[in-house]
Amino acid sequence: MNLEELPGAEFILPGLEDLYNGKAETVGALLIAIASTRLTEAGLDVPKSHLSSEPELKLYARLQDERDDAYFYYNALLSSLNSFCNALEFGNAT
Repeated sequence: MNLEELPGAEFILPGLEDLYNGKAETVGALLIAIASTRLTEAGLDVPKSHLSSEPELKLYARLQDERDDAYFYYNALLSSLNSFCNALEFGNAT
């Protein structure tokens, strides 16, 4: 399965790279932290040692600092994360 073709990969894959490089506070890394159990169960190798605690709160706070539409963007990011997880789980089930 080519992970780059999955919906939401533009956030998840850079976040995974960030975690491998010790960067736990990027948008992508925080998204991975939110769904780390689900992603791991679907077969993705997530480096647990760099996961942020309370990633939902940190992501929202970061977005509030950066954007006027934090609420809508936060929900859009979570939707992308869910789409990525669904596609990954579906791809592993077939």
